[in-house]
Amino acid sequence: MHKINPEILFTIVLGSILLIVLGTFIVVFLLQYQKRKFSHSQDILKLQDTFQQNILRAQLEIQEQTLKNISLEVHDNIGQVLSLAKLNLATIDVSKPEALQQKIDDSKTLVAKAIQDLRDLSKSLNTDYIAEMGFARAVEYEMEMIEKTGSFTTSFEISGPVRKLEAQKELILFRIAQESLNNIIKHSAARSISVKLDYQPSGFSIQISDDGEGFDLSPLQENDKFGLGIRNMKNRAHLIGGDFHLTSTAGGGTIVNISLPFTN
Repeated sequence: MHKINPEILFTIVLGSILLIVLGTFIVVFLLQYQKRKFSHSQDILKLQDTFQQNILRAQLEIQEQTLKNISLEVHDNIGQVLSLAKLNLATIDVSKPEALQQKIDDSKTLVAKAIQDLRDLSKSLNTDYIAEMGFARAVEYEMEMIEKTGSFTTSFEISGPVRKLEAQKELILFRIAQESLNNIIKHSAARSISVKLDYQPSGFSIQISDDGEGFDLSPLQENDKFGLGIRNMKNRAHLIGGDFHLTSTAGGGTIVNISLPFTN
């Protein structure tokens, strides 16, 4: 019987062991790779789900705020204009023809204004009005509505060529801006509000400032309820790849800065 050379036998055994180890390593590597790939896919799905939830929440919040604005506009402006038109018509005296035409003309002007205001409001009832108007015009429209209340003086500036962003990003950006403006209206005791949009080749930024009372930022870490709105705005900015920064001092007003780099 032919005897196998021990060196050859050792080589065969060693090679087999190495192949087994290599095969095991490859199997383990593939399993880990598949596990990481699955985990990564799950993380992406979670991010997408979170993003879609934020989009839906922003849409609902914008609609709620829009309805509040419409209610105030109808009550404070359109209702008042129509009341004046009614008063004009009710005080017409046909026995005084010299004043008759003026009363009619004034009434026509008032009714025309009410119709135009209603047309403007109808734009806000369209759930896609932000996408149609664009972020810059939507913010400008918000400022116009604030100015019309007579409680604030407003300033709105745009620098650089306006660039349209993705519809979902504009929606979230608008909700952040809208929430910042609402906070000023409700809590700041300000008299003036300024909004500046800056479009640069590399990115976009918005600054919202007021001359109100301001506040101490130090309790934010200690009071969850106090800082929840600010954290929500910050998280939404991060969700679309942007940065949210707030500065405020007691008696020195508040400044909100939101920046977003362009991805293409």
